[in-house]
Amino acid sequence: MERENSNIEYHDSLLMDLSYDFIKITLGTIVRTIWIKKVEGLENIPKTGPAIIAFNHQSFFDFLCFVSICPRHIHYLTAEKFFSNKLWSWLMKMTSQIKVERKDHDKQILHETIHSHLAHGKVIGIFPEGTRSPHESEMLHAFTGVAKYATRANVPVVPVGIKGTYFVMAKHDKKPKFRKIVTFHIGKPLHFVEHAGKELEETKYRELTDKIIMEISRLSDRNYPHYGKMI
Repeated sequence: MERENSNIEYHDSLLMDLSYDFIKITLGTIVRTIWIKKVEGLENIPKTGPAIIAFNHQSFFDFLCFVSICPRHIHYLTAEKFFSNKLWSWLMKMTSQIKVERKDHDKQILHETIHSHLAHGKVIGIFPEGTRSPHESEMLHAFTGVAKYATRANVPVVPVGIKGTYFVMAKHDKKPKFRKIVTFHIGKPLHFVEHAGKELEETKYRELTDKIIMEISRLSDRNYPHYGKMI
């Protein structure tokens, strides 16, 4: 039975990879052609092994644009509303994104899913702000989950600054604008090996999260006014 389950998981994983590749080749090509202007630092994404990629967040197009240029299959933490939306649900499922039930206080299943993905060498995408910032040049207060996952799983965090998606489709916009202005600035991986596997104080997780978010702030040219502040 264990071998049979293993085969089922393998075929499910293979199907998801094929679906992801198909979406990237088709929809990804359209997205790159219309919106992507420049990509810097792509070599900073580890070619193999687990990693967390952390971004600033201002638009629906942050997800689509990065998938179109990322050389690896990335599994984003995605709000539950996208899985029940007729327009987005098929894309979330075909690209095997990870559903986050934001109103569910018990996140144990989510945590286990993320750690399982990392244990199997996969790449997790996280927006530390938790939702799209409605501000043109200012970031929201970041949650510390990104630091907790990175230290507990002992994986690097790759900071990414996104520019231009706010002007493609901001939070208050109803439809996208067709402008080739999106740029990605991918920083060098941040490692926290000295904290690997340790249970830290919340203040330490905040400190590590601030280190990550300030690098994202620098790469994206977005102001982060919450440095050192606890939620």
